[in-house]
Amino acid sequence: MTLPQDPSDTGSPGRPPRVETHGLDVIGDAERKGTPRALLWPWFGANVSVLGIGYGAFAFGFGISFWQALAAGVLGIVASFLLCGFVAVAGKRGSAPTMVLSRAAYGVRGNRLPSLISWMLTVGWETVLTALAALATATVFTRLGWGGGTGTKVVALLVVAALTVTGGVMGFDLIMRLQTLITVVTGVLTLAYVALVADHVHWDTVSAVPAGSAQQFVGALVFMMTGFGLGWVNAAADYSRYLPRSSSSRGVIGWTALGASVAPLLLLVFGLLLAGSSRKLSTAVAADPVGALTTILPTWFLVPFAVVAVLGLVGGAVLDIYSSGLALLSAGLPVPRYLAALLDGVLMTAGSVYIVFFAGDFLGPFTGFLTTLGVPIAAWCGVMLADIALRRRDYDDADLYRPHGRYGDVPLRPLLLTLAATAVGWGLVTNTAAHWLSWQGYLLGPLGLGGRSGAWAYANLGVLAALALAFAGTLLPGRAPVREQEAQAPSPSPNEGVCRT
Repeated sequence: MTLPQDPSDTGSPGRPPRVETHGLDVIGDAERKGTPRALLWPWFGANVSVLGIGYGAFAFGFGISFWQALAAGVLGIVASFLLCGFVAVAGKRGSAPTMVLSRAAYGVRGNRLPSLISWMLTVGWETVLTALAALATATVFTRLGWGGGTGTKVVALLVVAALTVTGGVMGFDLIMRLQTLITVVTGVLTLAYVALVADHVHWDTVSAVPAGSAQQFVGALVFMMTGFGLGWVNAAADYSRYLPRSSSSRGVIGWTALGASVAPLLLLVFGLLLAGSSRKLSTAVAADPVGALTTILPTWFLVPFAVVAVLGLVGGAVLDIYSSGLALLSAGLPVPRYLAALLDGVLMTAGSVYIVFFAGDFLGPFTGFLTTLGVPIAAWCGVMLADIALRRRDYDDADLYRPHGRYGDVPLRPLLLTLAATAVGWGLVTNTAAHWLSWQGYLLGPLGLGGRSGAWAYANLGVLAALALAFAGTLLPGRAPVREQEAQAPSPSPNEGVCRT
């Protein structure tokens, strides 16, 4: 279902999509259309990537059994995408981007700090996905004997980057159409992939993988949370903002979580079965998570696999670049949305060049990236979730843009709470695979958790700690201030639908 972006847009499938003019502004009542069911398409399309199969190998990397990995994956994926669903409720309540609605908790200019962190996370994700698409294409071309060297990687990277940037620049209308197409094509081809390589699954080998400790299980669980839903929470309201404010909150939560979770869950199960059946394949996935999956395919299916791999990764990257542009605007960059997306595209391409041509290892830096930025994003998510839970009314549109309005300018409490929760979180995670992050884990020794080499060193407790501390620190003292805000008379909004900063 297409949700139109301006009053004259009827959402006709035959009309070419136009560049979205909305930036940080509130979507006007006349433009809010559709039902929560429409959220299925962008979230499914963004998470149907075959990278989900690779997470099976990542989970076994924590030294746990199949059943432990399955439990960690199911709990991590479902719980983290439920968090996205709860944040998405703010979108239909306020009809503004996620990092604008965050101003209700952080203040109008105080929100620039979490917006900057959100921007870094989304740019990082779109870079990773673009690089993986280029690497997968090169692997396929190598197996087909069509090359696969530097030239192939350059062309593949440019094509994937062009598709991603085009979607991000054009905006919501094209993204909704693109994600519907990606959902159908990648869904069918992924099922074909599963059928073709199913004979590589050996249950006796999988079931013989020894169980790990509770600490290793927790580490895998947190990794799944940061790799899936916690990587999307800062963008969760960017699509629900086009729904009418009368839309069911339960529907928004349910369709967001369902659309985002169903594909990763199925792909993870199969990924666990494949990785558990072959240590060689599991090791190869760590270096090239998507391309390694081609090594067990018949030659005739390599081109369809390249299509499904690239489209699935582009589906995620497009949502990231759209939201990263909005986050950059919210951080204070005074340019139109499409120019912000274009700037992010340039940075994404530069980062992808580094990963494809210069980085010798993928999994180490990727894990370090997820846990390092996952901690402050978890802290922001805790503050945001508590703020949403405390509110009983829709946001006041005008005051989301006024430093002297009810939400304030730079309130210290949420900022200090976020910084404190992040400091605690970084003290409880380690990233030895990325040497430039070796300073983390400084609380593991003082708290009696065994230090940087102890049993809890790789459990990534810091992500959960940051989420819990920020949530409790906002919920407990926040009721009175929120009630005071909601008791004020609504502010006039004469320019609803006009871009604001």
